[in-house]
Amino acid sequence: MQLATYRPLGRLLALLLALLLMPLAAAADQLDEVRERGLLRCGVNGEIPGLSYRDDDGDWSGIDVDLCRAVAAAALGSADKVKLIPLTTAERFDALRDGKIDLLARNTTWNQARDLTQGVSFAAILYYDGQGFMVPRSTNTLSTLELGGSQICAIADTTSIDSAKRYFQRHQMPMELKQYPDLKGATKAYLEGECTTLTGDRSQLYALRARLEQPESQRILPEVISRDPLSPAVVKGETRMLDLVRWTLYTLVNAEEMGISSDNVATAKARAQTDAVRTLLDLDGESAEVLGIEPEWGYRVILAVGNYAELFERNLGKASGLNIKRGLNALWTQGGLLYAPPPR
Repeated sequence: MQLATYRPLGRLLALLLALLLMPLAAAADQLDEVRERGLLRCGVNGEIPGLSYRDDDGDWSGIDVDLCRAVAAAALGSADKVKLIPLTTAERFDALRDGKIDLLARNTTWNQARDLTQGVSFAAILYYDGQGFMVPRSTNTLSTLELGGSQICAIADTTSIDSAKRYFQRHQMPMELKQYPDLKGATKAYLEGECTTLTGDRSQLYALRARLEQPESQRILPEVISRDPLSPAVVKGETRMLDLVRWTLYTLVNAEEMGISSDNVATAKARAQTDAVRTLLDLDGESAEVLGIEPEWGYRVILAVGNYAELFERNLGKASGLNIKRGLNALWTQGGLLYAPPPR
């Protein structure tokens, strides 16, 4: 009697458990959705030359934009199969978690709090940045240690707020921090004299200064007060998407180190004999099979956007007009921090 009673109950519990697990088992992961859609939705800033910027003609440029294009080339076969979606600082993580975008490539600092609490996974460091300060050259201020008593314009909901507070407290300097919703608002307030100083990532400050009518009227102070590694991010748990973005970025770095560029990648493909080159370009389709994409994705990435040096030069270096030095973003073999796991 007991056995007869428990068997129906056991079958009922098993059925309920199966019903609960069915949506999870049937759900496609994000990379599948991107490939089925045939379009990668990439969240960017849109207002920072060098990182991501849309000009008056609607044309996009920037190292974040090029990363989005590289991922599209890998996943979908074409760098043009990407939709760039401008996002504010405040809405960027919500947009990713809510499925409005597939990839966040919006000059976002990778730190512990965000990694553990925002429901996102950071892929790899695209750009080593750091917080700095800009002042009118007419003030003759040459160091951040001279900024005591300053009124400082900053962007709300960024790491710049806490970093500035800690820096001034550590050096026992008073200051007044004024927060604005975006870079445009903070810049407008600074230029109109509401603040004596503007703070933000140095990449942003260089980009902003280059766009002014009189860029020589502004000085970016030499000190860097924080570590701000900028990284693309995906929704936490989307492991295939994370792997794809991470290894797309690593492909750009490894291509530079191996001397493979958009100019010679076709020759490198035709003559490839070493395991390292064949793996980098995925000529044998081994990594493509794991990722669930078409073979030779590494070749497509480099052909579409070039290697990391090419991205940096056209978006941030001399060719861009910003003339930002490679610095920490040079290869590890050239005194920088740029380093990727080898392809083989």
